[in-house]
Amino acid sequence: MDKIINQLDETEPRWFAVYTRSKSEKFVQRMLSKKGIHAYLPLQRLLRRYTRSTRMVEKPLINCYVFVRIIRTQYVPVLETENVSGFVKFNKNMIAIPEHEIDIMRRITLEDGLDVEVVQGHLNEGDVVEIAAGALMGMKGRIIKAEGKHKFQVELSYLFHSLLITIDAAFLEKTKMVF
Repeated sequence: MDKIINQLDETEPRWFAVYTRSKSEKFVQRMLSKKGIHAYLPLQRLLRRYTRSTRMVEKPLINCYVFVRIIRTQYVPVLETENVSGFVKFNKNMIAIPEHEIDIMRRITLEDGLDVEVVQGHLNEGDVVEIAAGALMGMKGRIIKAEGKHKFQVELSYLFHSLLITIDAAFLEKTKMVF
């Protein structure tokens, strides 16, 4: 059994991502800041045209994510924050996000009007993936073909049969394990 990695430190604050409930990223950032927790929500400013007006709006760069710079003692207070669903983990490991990746998000969000679309990971035909959410969570398969930017046809091989399903990229995690 693999040992689970936890990169929380007692004294050195490190960056981690937390999941939030949908459309509550700004609220979560405010609540974390009130607790004295350093929270960063990358927002992009976009020009939106409506029937009678044009307006600048701020929208999260990555939906349902807020980034926190914390030490170990701040872990539980983050989890106890209203509308926080949990920490983003990679194969059950708490991996710190490097400072330079946070800086990249800061640079992207400084550019007004830059419409950036964030797609989780980079998935290609032939990649082995694991379903990370929903009723099929934990099942492994291989991407057979892309169906647009966000949907993939995945082959699941079980009981000597191939099952082809179309699934949203948000539910897939690239994995190295062979199924």
